[in-house]
Formats: sequence, C-alpha cells, structure tokens
Amino acid sequence: LKEKGFHVVWNDAIAEGWSYKKYLSYYKNSDFDLVMIETKTPVVKMHWEIVKRLKKIKPETIIVLVGDHVTAFPDETMENCPADYVLTGGNYDFLLVHLCENLRNHDGILNEEELETGIYYRRDGAVKNTGKFVLNQDLNELPMIDRELTKWRLYSEKNGNYSKLPGTYTMAARDCWHHKCTFCSWTTLYPKYLVRTPEKLLDEVGVLIEKYGVKEIMDDSGAFPTGEWLRTFCRGMIQRGYNKKVIMDCNMRFCCLSFEDYKLMKEAGFRFVLFGLESANQSTLDRIQKGEKIGEMVKSCRMAKKAGLSPHITIMFGYPWENEAQVEKTVRLGRLILKKGWAHTLQATVLIPYPGTPLYQECKEKGWLLTENYEDFDQRMPVMKTPMGSEKIKEAVQSVYKVAFDPEFLFRRIIGIRSWADIKFFGRAAKQGIGHLLDFKK
Repeated sequence: LKEKGFHVVWNDAIAEGWSYKKYLSYYKNSDFDLVMIETKTPVVKMHWEIVKRLKKIKPETIIVLVGDHVTAFPDETMENCPADYVLTGGNYDFLLVHLCENLRNHDGILNEEELETGIYYRRDGAVKNTGKFVLNQDLNELPMIDRELTKWRLYSEKNGNYSKLPGTYTMAARDCWHHKCTFCSWTTLYPKYLVRTPEKLLDEVGVLIEKYGVKEIMDDSGAFPTGEWLRTFCRGMIQRGYNKKVIMDCNMRFCCLSFEDYKLMKEAGFRFVLFGLESANQSTLDRIQKGEKIGEMVKSCRMAKKAGLSPHITIMFGYPWENEAQVEKTVRLGRLILKKGWAHTLQATVLIPYPGTPLYQECKEKGWLLTENYEDFDQRMPVMKTPMGSEKIKEAVQSVYKVAFDPEFLFRRIIGIRSWADIKFFGRAAKQGIGHLLDFKK
C-alpha cells in the first residue's frame, strides 16, 4: 500500500500497551478513509462491538475485517456488525491493495465488475460476494517488509523463545506444505502452499542484520520449505557469512529431513526448530491426518538434537476420543522427551476446534461442543466433550509443565549453559513456564 502511494498507519494498540479509551481517542482524532482489522475466533464478538463503536463515531470510514474466522464464516460477520468488507483467504494483503486501488481509481465508489474473488461487500442493503478466494498471487512480488512502518521493536523482545535479542520475524512461505491436519485453522486461509525464493529470504536476512542489528530471526511459516529450497537457503547463509551474525529459528515437520539436512541447518545458523508432536497415540495422529508415525517422530527429534539444534515440541490434550490412559501416554512421552534432552523446550495446550476446520465440522455433526461461545475458544479451557472431563484435561497440561521441576531436567539445563545469554534465556523460559501453569490453575 505504501509503495503504491497510500498513506499507511500501522496501529497495534495491544502491543503499544494502549487502553481501549486511548485507542478510541486516537481514532476520533485521526482522519482514516479505511481501517483494516485482523480478527480471530476468541475476539471476533468483541471486534463486532468495536466496529459498531467505530462506525458510530465516524460512519463514513470504511472498515475491513480479515482473518481465519471471517474466512470460515464471512456472512456471520457481515450480519453481526456493520463492517463494509470481509476479505477472505490468507493473502488479504494483496486483496486490500486491490480494494484500495479500486476505490481510488473510481473516486471512492466501488466498481464491482473489477473485484477479485474472495471479497464480501454491501450493495443496496444486501451482502454480496465475489465467490471463493483463489491463492494465485506470487509472494515474490511483495516488497520487503517496512520494519519502521510496522514498528518491529514492539515484537523484538517479548518472545520467550528468543535466545538473543533483539529478535524479529520473517515468513518464507504461506503456510504449511502438508496442510492436511484437521485441527489447523491455517488450512482455512492457505489450502495451497505458496513460497518465496530462498534468495528473497536471504536478502531480507541481510537487511535485518546490517540495518537493524537483529540477533535472532524466527521464520513463522507454518512449515519451513524443505528439499533443495532448504539446502539452497542454508548454503546461502553460509556463503554470505550470515550464519556467523544471526540465529535462525523455524517451524518444521518431523520425518522430512535427514541427519545431513539437520547438520546443514546447524552450520547455517539455525538453533530453535519447532515440531508438532500433538499426541503419543498413533490412532489419534491418523485421525487428525498428521501423516507421521510416533517412532519416526521421536527419532527425527533426536536426530535434530544430535545435529546441535534445539528442538521445541508442541502437544495437545482434549481429543474427544482419547481416554485417560491415552492422555497419560502423551504426558509420559512429553516428559520423557524433555527429561532425556531430546527436545529443548515444550508447549502443551488444549485442543480447540476452530471454525472452518474439519475438526469443527466433526464436532458440530457429533455434538461434541461443550460451548459455542467464541470467547471460550482461547485454549485456556476445553470446549469439547472428552471421556475424562475438562478438569482432568487441564491437569494433564499442568503435569507436562511440571517436568520443569524434575531434577534430571534441571541438571541437563544447567550443564547446557554456555553463556550469560543462556542464563537470561532460561530466566525468560522459567517465567513463561510459570505463566503456563497459572493459565490452567482452577
């Protein structure tokens, strides 16, 4: 938008630490033609009310909503709040530019005939749309992120996974090349995997190092590209000398890389690699279409650790079909992986069936939902019926985090300390772990 001549403001009031009162005052004293808000399931009803408030203050301002929830249920949002547009799909940056240019080229009057697919809008008192969104855009056409415009420092220190500060994010791809897991809301936005060239990401890494002094980069693609793409990127990191100046982190799937690939990643400067383990029960993995085998996943995790990387695993509790013995099996495996040092860190959460996912549809069909209040879909409580009940699920999550107090786990962490940066990192990790325990306290 900025490159195409629009005056753009990035406002993340939460990251800024603003109160709602301050945000409304800011809005009243600004002269925006259009406001875009990204929304998600736990806050969508709140955002409906905010849109109503904004429209009351300035009825002429155009309001656009984007995100996975409104992609799943666009008509619901158009019916429940006076938003002017809903842009569906994950490439809403492209769609927003397209919409703004449409309005600018026609003196603020929408030309319906020129609209791309995936847009919901109002005309003559009715909600209309241009059909299903299509991911046919080329990510390589995007400009490099303007870090000053997007106030990158707001996000540079509070990520507990950063071992060195300041840190920042990149996104090589949208979103996961597997894109079949039935619980994943990102498949709603990205049914097709799109990827930038490795050279584009390398150029961005160079700018982050030289211009901004970034020490660690988390690439937040749902699954980092693999195969020759990954090898080209790693060799580029080494050839350009970036591996000596910055740490790289990424999301990855098990069972897709060899030990040689992991070693190359380590040489290229990678440290933190996030894997989704999800459950220790093969029947559950098959049911959610994970596409991986338990034994191979653990083996892959151990290979990554042996290569010098710091694996992080995620697991989930609250599957409607898992009994207490199956839940305990996942607890034991999660604790074992941490105690033995096969993974560096772990995140345990409550499974949430987000709207738009196959899991949500299955819940609706089988009557599994305990609540349909979107505010409850924030991972702090189970929203699906389970054989063992909600309290037992929360206890299982806490049980995994309590491995942090296990003597073997603590011993491995202490002997792994190599620098003052390690000490500060473990301090942040400990604070985060205590926070997780408090999240699930009665």
